[in-house]
Amino acid sequence: MWFDSWPDILRTVVVGSAAYVTLVLILRVSGKRTLGQLNAFDLVVSVALGSTLATILLSKDVSWAEGATAFTLLAALQFGVATASTKWPVSRKVITSQPAVLLWDGVFERDALRSNRLTEAEIRQAARESGYGDLSLLAAVVLETNGKLSVIPVQQIGDGSALRKD
Repeated sequence: MWFDSWPDILRTVVVGSAAYVTLVLILRVSGKRTLGQLNAFDLVVSVALGSTLATILLSKDVSWAEGATAFTLLAALQFGVATASTKWPVSRKVITSQPAVLLWDGVFERDALRSNRLTEAEIRQAARESGYGDLSLLAAVVLETNGKLSVIPVQQIGDGSALRKD
């Protein structure tokens, strides 16, 4: 349909604006971590917040109060999980994955590639995107917990302390 009614449009504007302001306030109170994408759980929370906002905007069956409750619940759950993962190492291992070294000293770590379902071509692409045409110039390529590939050149490896597993 192209158009239902003016009251529907007005509801979208009023409730959508209120929901948006509510979401911004909840994000400010809950802190930067709520929208951080440090791991898969953080990404899920970000997507869920966006989906909730869209539902409030477009569904007449969801009130502003229900949406605000959903926003608050998601932020509180994210805060709780983040707090637990910083206080108790066991919970961190359950919640987040470990970084994986996919290339070491210019040589592919085939077991790590296989277990993370990545290809050599994807590692080569990450190297090229970082400005490297020669894998022997790389000390490491690491799959981070957020799914990004970190490319560490030989001249930047230093003592390798950033590669230590926590």
